[in-house]
Amino acid sequence: MGHLCNKVFNCEKELTLSIIGGKWKMLILWYLGKEGTKRFSELKALMPGITQKMLVSQLRELQEDFIVHREVYPVVPPKVEYSLTEQGKSLIPVLNVMHEWGKNYQETIANKTSTKINEAIK
Repeated sequence: MGHLCNKVFNCEKELTLSIIGGKWKMLILWYLGKEGTKRFSELKALMPGITQKMLVSQLRELQEDFIVHREVYPVVPPKVEYSLTEQGKSLIPVLNVMHEWGKNYQETIANKTSTKINEAIK
């Protein structure tokens, strides 16, 4: 738990959110979980808004937390691949539930917003 070693957490939920929280970590985990092993450039292409520096930082933190594995191959040019560890794979059901919750929430809010707009128009 590299970057989390010196932090004190009030509960396990807070620890979990510290590991997967942030704008990009869940997307990285989602793509590695759904599509499997990826090279850095492939991950970057899947997330057009992320900078190279941020992707490096997020991957490094996920490696330090034993969620992502980085495999370096001894070839020229260098080949590096990222994949989920067993611990990382255990997060996939959590991400699936969060995905479904977000989808349902969005549909519910969109329906309520549409209803309010339609009522205001009448």
